[in-house]
This record gives sequence, C-alpha cells and structure tokens, in this order.
Amino acid sequence: MTYKLSKIAKELQLQFDGEDIEIDGIHTLSEATPTQLSFFNDTKYEAQLPLTRAGAVLIAEKYVALLPETAVALITDEPYLKLAEASRLFASALSTQSEAPWQGEGCDIDASVRFGKNVTLGDNVTILAGCYLGDDVVVGDNTLLHPNVTLYHGTKIGSDCIVHSGTVIGCDGYGFAHTKRGEHVKIYQNGHVIIEDHVEIGANCTIDRAVFGATIIRKGTKLDNLIQIAHNCDVGEHSLMAAQVGLAGSTTLGRNVVMGGQSATAGHLEVGAFATIAGKGGVTKSLEGGKTYAGFPAIDIKLWRRMQAALMRLVKKR
Repeated sequence: MTYKLSKIAKELQLQFDGEDIEIDGIHTLSEATPTQLSFFNDTKYEAQLPLTRAGAVLIAEKYVALLPETAVALITDEPYLKLAEASRLFASALSTQSEAPWQGEGCDIDASVRFGKNVTLGDNVTILAGCYLGDDVVVGDNTLLHPNVTLYHGTKIGSDCIVHSGTVIGCDGYGFAHTKRGEHVKIYQNGHVIIEDHVEIGANCTIDRAVFGATIIRKGTKLDNLIQIAHNCDVGEHSLMAAQVGLAGSTTLGRNVVMGGQSATAGHLEVGAFATIAGKGGVTKSLEGGKTYAGFPAIDIKLWRRMQAALMRLVKKR
C-alpha cells in the first residue's frame, strides 16, 4: 500500500512542508529507500542521518540540519511514538479467505490443513493435521511440518526443513512505543521471517516476524524445544540452541554459535562465530567468536570458574 506523505503527516497530526512524495513502507535510517519513511530517536545512530536515503524522516527539530536535502523532515518531539502510529498504516490486512495452494509433485497434505491465499509449496512437502499457513507463505522441497504448526503470512521456509508440533513462526514481535502518560502503543510488525534450508525447529518454539525487513534463521541451524527468537534476529548458519534459549530483538549470531539451555541474550548485540554460551548464561554485551562464555553477565568461562572457586573458598572460610 502507498500513501502520499501529506496523508501520513495528517494521520500523525504533524506539520508537512516539502515534496509530497509517495511512501510505500517504513525502514531504518540505513536501510530505507527514497520511497520509505524512517525515524531518528537515538543519538547512537546520529552518524547515519547524513547518509540516509529515506524519502522522509520522523525527527526532532534540533537534528533536522543533519539530514540530506533528499529527505523530508517530519518534525516531532516523539519520533518513536509517531513511528508506532505510522506502522499501523502499513500493516497487512488479515482475512479468513482461503484458497488451494500451488504445490509441486509428491506433496502429502492432511485434509485439516488450512491455507490463506497465494501459498506456494515445493515438491514432496508433508504437512500434518491442524497446521495453518497464512497468505503468501512459501515452503520449500522436502520440508515436513508436524501437527499444529502455524506459519503467519509472508513466512518463507526453505528446503529439507523440519518444524515440530506447536511451533509458531511469524507472530508479532514485542514492540511498543510509550506515551508520556505511560500508555503503550503497538508498533505493527510489518516484516517477515525467513527460514533457510536444512533447519530443524523443535516443538513449541516461537520465531517473531521483523518490525521491518526479516528475522532470519540461516541454513543448517537446529533449535531445541521451547525457544524464543525475537524480531529482527539473525541466527548464523549451523548454530545450535538447547531448550529454553531466548534471543532478544535484533540479536545477531555468527555461524556455529552454540547456546546451552536457558541461556539468553539482551537485544541489539552480536555474538561472534563459533562462540559457545554455557547453560543459563546471560549475554549483556557483544562477544567475540571462538570462545566459551558462562555466567551472568556472560564472561570467559575460565574466569567464571575461577570466580566460582574463589567464592566457594570464601564461603567455606566463613
């Protein structure tokens, strides 16, 4: 869907002064195109302002001079809140309409499976009882969906994947802006989820759709049961996660990261390739690859073990 920028400004109750361009979506400063709206609400992204290609930016007045001439400024002292309000305009329209999917050869689909519109299935796809595949879902060759799997609209699953019962892929990420009165305004999650080839996902996992762009699980990754992957995460190739792992939003894992049971990350950080996080480890900052970490906050496991030994000696002395 596309809106005139003047229409968006009116919906957001903002003054509009500039070229009345067509806007077809929302994205970050670094990723937005000339037909997209962006926003600036955190000074750590200030260096991106002169470089953005966004057609328009929600921004406080004191930062307007940093924008390139190609970007129209929508001035507000609450850019994040206005982002939330604007996201509603671009939310996917959901319906109960259903149609038969396009499917390749050799598929085995239980009669109870429900499809949205424009679903595409590759060859030899097996979908067991009680599954739901929403609009514009794509499932690759030789993939197996166990009973009661839900794939929200726009989800893309590669070839040779296995998704176990009760898993939900493409549900909304946990995103809200907050008013000055403490009310919480939904940020509509208008991205999608991409699951690459040879991925196995355990039972009762949840993988959230992106705010914009994609949440990505890269090829060869294996997830245990009861795992939460938040919006805009990027999980590297051949990573392993044991039960009850949780990744907060916009976490990036390099390839072959291993996370023990009940370990977790804070959001907007990176864990390098071939890193291991021991069970119950809590990652609070970005970590180098090729090392093993433990504890909360997660530190090099050798240091953590020395700390535990020192603490035990202290307790015994007392």
